[in-house]
Amino acid sequence: MHLAYPAVLAVLLFCVGLYGVLARRNAILVLMSVELMLNAVNLNLVAFDVWLRDTLHAGQALTLFTITVAAAEIGIGLAIVLLVYRNRGTSDVDKLTDLADTGTLPDSGSASIAPATDNPADTAAEQALRAREQTA
Repeated sequence: MHLAYPAVLAVLLFCVGLYGVLARRNAILVLMSVELMLNAVNLNLVAFDVWLRDTLHAGQALTLFTITVAAAEIGIGLAIVLLVYRNRGTSDVDKLTDLADTGTLPDSGSASIAPATDNPADTAAEQALRAREQTA
């Protein structure tokens, strides 16, 4: 078997996955693109394992490990995407760049978090407690 055929296919798969990661805005499509990239790596691992005629089949063993890690990654990734979509109403990657949502508190729909003060002794937890006391 020629090594060029699976290598070219793996390069094409990886490029399509890379384009998907860089160009897509939907988080689920980004996860699918990451899976394409991992499949390209798996194809290279198996192709080089066959080409080198390794008696231990290390490339195939590493491929099984990569598939297991990819399955766990997609499970956790989809759970996070569903949780973010449920809380914020969008899975657009560009709109999810901040770490904390400064909008409403999760338990009360109309109260907003108190703005940051100039006092460095005020922590975020104290501000959140103060905002809850004001709305109660």
